[in-house]
Amino acid sequence: GADLDNPGCFDDIFKGCHGVCHVSHVSTYDDHEYVQRVCDHIIGSVNASGTVSRVVVTSSIAAVISEVDIQELVRRPVLYEDRYPDEQNPKRTPAKGQGYSMGKVIAQRAFSDAAERHGGWDAITCCPADNLGPIQSAHQKDMGPWQHTVEMMLLGKYFQTPAYRPWMIVDVRDDADCHIGLLESVHVKNGERYIAWSTEMRDVEDLCADIDRLLPEIRHATPTVTDPFPERIQARAAELRAIWAQCELRNDRIRAATAVTFRPLDQSLRDCVESLLAVAKVAPKRKSETEHAPC
Repeated sequence: GADLDNPGCFDDIFKGCHGVCHVSHVSTYDDHEYVQRVCDHIIGSVNASGTVSRVVVTSSIAAVISEVDIQELVRRPVLYEDRYPDEQNPKRTPAKGQGYSMGKVIAQRAFSDAAERHGGWDAITCCPADNLGPIQSAHQKDMGPWQHTVEMMLLGKYFQTPAYRPWMIVDVRDDADCHIGLLESVHVKNGERYIAWSTEMRDVEDLCADIDRLLPEIRHATPTVTDPFPERIQARAAELRAIWAQCELRNDRIRAATAVTFRPLDQSLRDCVESLLAVAKVAPKRKSETEHAPC
């Protein structure tokens, strides 16, 4: 393994490699000097390898859509690769919850700028949306944020999404295919970025209800969503949902650059639930026999 906090940790690993998928998380995205330092030493390892010709940098849809002023989504509702958050807004700071988005943009630019300076490799950015799909190890029920929310649905208590944003899904298997496709493509160029999502959107409450629709044999006792937000935010729920509903999600570029096809959201949710039961041994809260019995 390699600890990203240790400069040079990839020096020996990258030698002889031709492509690198930089998918790792840093310890925090709020400290942007730290984010830059980590990028710099990984870039140093790429430069020193003598063989790496492409790096695929995993960013996030947050580097496209995360706005401190949600009205920016009304002004610019088409969500595609050339769209960036409003970086001129003085409130776009880690203190306002923008650290993750800002850190991802920093990483993207650090790698593409370094690749341009070096001239011997290129950096392509992949911006995945909300990853959903099967887990492969029990610990992923806790470490995958979207899979963990589905686990909470199964157990009987889950929470509303910030700003009432609907889930914007990419199946984990399709996300992997996107990364591989970008590594292999001869049509992509340094500095380009590609969004990985199916373009389907669904509110978290509807996703929870869909478990029973897709897998009725589980007899899932569908819980009501817990809304943790203050009343002033709850009063804006309809307004915020309408803003998200008018957004247009696009994945034209990733489909053109790779051979990826995106699974339907129903399949991703079904496979996620089945793997949580089989792999992580999650015990769902079930309907009572009397509630389930036919009339």
